[in-house]
Amino acid sequence: MQNELKLIKDLCRDHVIPAAGEMFEKLVCYTRLLEEWNTKVNLISRKEDAPVIVRHVFHSLLVCKAHDFRTGEKVLDLGTGGGLPGIPLAILFPGTSFLLVDSTGKKIAACKAMAKELGLKNVMSLHTRVEELKGLTFDTVLSRQVAPLEELGGYVSKLLKRDGVLICLKGGDLDKEVGDAVTSREKHQGFPASVDLLPIGDISPLFTEKQIVIARW
Repeated sequence: MQNELKLIKDLCRDHVIPAAGEMFEKLVCYTRLLEEWNTKVNLISRKEDAPVIVRHVFHSLLVCKAHDFRTGEKVLDLGTGGGLPGIPLAILFPGTSFLLVDSTGKKIAACKAMAKELGLKNVMSLHTRVEELKGLTFDTVLSRQVAPLEELGGYVSKLLKRDGVLICLKGGDLDKEVGDAVTSREKHQGFPASVDLLPIGDISPLFTEKQIVIARW
């Protein structure tokens, strides 16, 4: 645990991530819980080229380099899997409310158990499909490699408040995917005419193949 604690502290310091105090211990505890649950439920890849606390937890924290999470903000983590990126961000921003949604019941059961053990009062987990979310709106929607942007646009345009934002963690060449999403504007209630891409490699050399996609409604 001490090695992981030092690692996450060093990474947050070097990348100016606003973590402090017991947040570091909770991030390490979440990493351990994620690894334990992953032996029972397929939450993350079991063949990793980097420690889980780097590849998944710290990777999730980098979203805050693209978005300022506010007190009272309502965030949907769509297709959360094992709570990524929602749980790490919920640890970092206790005043922001996070709803974790996944269509796989076992994954949501794991998220509920982990959030409870971590004592996260700002996290709720719901077993449902995005199409079944009715009467709810959010300031921000997060997604981590869940679906193509065009498909996501069809979902989140009905869930985002005015001036809401969709933030995705994606890898690879995204030019065609972004182009398809932008040209689908008429179908999806005005998908933004432009999309910002923030190469994570510009922030950290640990993720040269990853990007943060930001679409503002």
